Amino acid sequence: LIIMNFKEELKKFKFLQTASKLSEETGVEVYVVGGFIRDLILKKGVEDIDFLIVGDVMKYAQTFASTLGINDIVVFKTFGTAHFNHQGLNFEFVAARKESYRKSSRKPLVSEGTFFDDISRRDFTINTLAVSILKENFGEVIDHFNGIDDIWKKLIRTPLDPKITFDDDPLRILRTFRFASQLNFNVDESILKSAEELRDRLEIVSQERKT
Repeated sequence: LIIMNFKEELKKFKFLQTASKLSEETGVEVYVVGGFIRDLILKKGVEDIDFLIVGDVMKYAQTFASTLGINDIVVFKTFGTAHFNHQGLNFEFVAARKESYRKSSRKPLVSEGTFFDDISRRDFTINTLAVSILKENFGEVIDHFNGIDDIWKKLIRTPLDPKITFDDDPLRILRTFRFASQLNFNVDESILKSAEELRDRLEIVSQERKT
């Protein structure tokens, strides 16, 4: 299989050159993660771009927005996220974090975490892909959970034991089958088994999220 040259692919997006320069200037680690990378591999149109920040996410996002001439930036300090729109794309900035869940709620307790903490908390392996935009290794792919293999295999799989993934947030059970349908992917057998075992957990998901 031919693997995409991400360094050249990302150079097509001029704002990522700016993002890389700002990473160096602000002293934070910056990665493009998740669906943007997945959709580039699948050659699908991209609408969102998620930046994973190891460092001061608010300062970075606000500096980036200012550099691009954007004043309209939405910040959620409690959750360590910020976002704005640029060139028809929704830019989302998230601080590397850990999450813990209570049985009665889908709302996580969020705390500061490492790059690996953040990647491993994500729903599916195909959404755990990250590409560095740091100057020293711009375009380097970080694939801890073999997400690229799963894209080629057209397979939905969880980075952790699916029982953990679904017990933490049962909405992911529904997301499994939505992704499988949208992408025409198969679902790993372990997910099917866990989804069946934990189906009662869907009771804590609000009705509007189920539709």
